[in-house]
Amino acid sequence: MIKRELYMEQIRPFIGKDVVKVITGLRRSGKSVLLDLLRDEIGDPKHSVYLNFESKQNEKYANADTLYDYVTKKIGCSKDKWYLFFDEIQEVNNWEGAINSFRVDFDADIYVTGSNAKLLSGELATLISGRYVQFVIYPLSYREFLLLNEGKNFADYLKLGGMPFINNIIADEKAIHLYLEDLYNSVVLKDVVKRNNIRDVDLLDRIITYILANVGQTFSASSISKYFKSEQRKVSTDTVLNYIKACEEAYLFYKLKRQDIKGKKILQVAEKYFIVDHGLREAVYGKTAEDIGQVLENIVCIELLRRGYEVTVGTIDGQEIDFIGVKNNEPIYVQVAYLLADKKTQDREFGNLLKIEDNFPKLVVSMDTLDMSRNGIKHLNIERFLSEEL
Repeated sequence: MIKRELYMEQIRPFIGKDVVKVITGLRRSGKSVLLDLLRDEIGDPKHSVYLNFESKQNEKYANADTLYDYVTKKIGCSKDKWYLFFDEIQEVNNWEGAINSFRVDFDADIYVTGSNAKLLSGELATLISGRYVQFVIYPLSYREFLLLNEGKNFADYLKLGGMPFINNIIADEKAIHLYLEDLYNSVVLKDVVKRNNIRDVDLLDRIITYILANVGQTFSASSISKYFKSEQRKVSTDTVLNYIKACEEAYLFYKLKRQDIKGKKILQVAEKYFIVDHGLREAVYGKTAEDIGQVLENIVCIELLRRGYEVTVGTIDGQEIDFIGVKNNEPIYVQVAYLLADKKTQDREFGNLLKIEDNFPKLVVSMDTLDMSRNGIKHLNIERFLSEEL
């Protein structure tokens, strides 16, 4: 187990504070491990309650009243601070009311995890407005992957991705692909189909496959609808949007909006979608070798999100900037290419960035090992980009 210090650093300032710590992210991305790390760091087992609601043993506490009664009995008349840890809290019916009551009725430091973005879209946000902080957990970064898997390299990360469990079967590539396929099916069935009462699972599968094929490509829900129409299948744009939204809420895909850099406005059409883990894409769709440019772009996108950037796709004078990442109100501009193999490719990747008339960092990221930095624009090999602070 690794410390996942990137997330621990984010959460530590809130330990012991009167805010509910909400940890969300894709199923099996490491939320439970992070909860264990927090329990170890806080280190007060006599005054703590931990429940994992994926366990059958805790099913009897899976509604707000029984959960509240159980915790109340544990705390009793104690005036000490108690630490409450609830894993996969969305399995508890009306959990929002119980969590708010713990905050109000006890001196409680509360941590919850969940696998759906809807966790904070309803009553909880109303009940404890301004009293919670959210932390989104991603699969392993390249640095974390290397820490867990001694002797592996970027070629392995490119094929296998960063789902934490694969460390346990790292020597068996077939087993890894089987695990990732099963994980994908679990996310789709439990966190997309079941949670959203989706009936046309075949259509959902086709939409997901379309997105996987077009990771990093600009398209819209209407273009997907037209694609199905060309296959003699009538699907409304609203249905496509709803199905994609369900996948986003399960943290399977991330949508990036497009931004006009000169006009400083967000464009409302033709977004891009990226999958949370490129290893999942390889397991269920394949073609990493054929689509390596798209996969590298996906890796960079998720890394920027992992590091806390707000990320959009940029446009300037009709040309595209792959990513604009903003953190602490300061932007960074990133172009991604497989190889800068010829002058035309180099001029395109660097030339688009040269059109941006500000002094904020501009990067070109590729698989090339030779440093081709020019005109104040930094060129980084992708391994260096993933291994160093920006």
